[in-house]
Amino acid sequence: MKINKEVKTFALVFIVLDLCLIMYSLVFNNNIWLLNTQVAFVSSLLITIASFLSYRSNINNRLSNLDMSKPSLQDRDKVDEIDDPYDLYTEYEEIPEEELTPAKIKEIISDEKTKIKKNSIKNTIFSATGFLSIYRVLGYATLVFGFFALNNNKLFLPIAFIIGLGIVPIGVLFSKLLDRK
Repeated sequence: MKINKEVKTFALVFIVLDLCLIMYSLVFNNNIWLLNTQVAFVSSLLITIASFLSYRSNINNRLSNLDMSKPSLQDRDKVDEIDDPYDLYTEYEEIPEEELTPAKIKEIISDEKTKIKKNSIKNTIFSATGFLSIYRVLGYATLVFGFFALNNNKLFLPIAFIIGLGIVPIGVLFSKLLDRK
């Protein structure tokens, strides 16, 4: 199985940053500092990986349910792309002004509200798999369990824990900077 170059870059950056943090903890601090940073780092990494996997699954599900019979942005001509770059008015039917009565306007508004409500419920259902993934829940459970285990045993150091949590976002930033070069 071939591993993506971007995944290798992410892994290398995370490993290097974590090794630097381990060296710093062992040289300048103590084992409790190291324990706090590693619990936070592992929890943060699990949450990030779980989020990636669940959102990737969500996107794949949406792509498999995509209705290809609808006109796409690729079927539009250049004038349409300039006039309506985000394809907002494809289904818009212009109604003559003389037909616009207060009752007709209220009907149009209620139709639009039902479309919005229908789409928001649909989006919520489709995205629920992204934020209610079992992997993500386990990642957060690891974070909470690690925090309470450290705190109950009087080993919790807030600064070390926050630094451990910050390694993943910093690692993502560094890996993205490395990809640009």
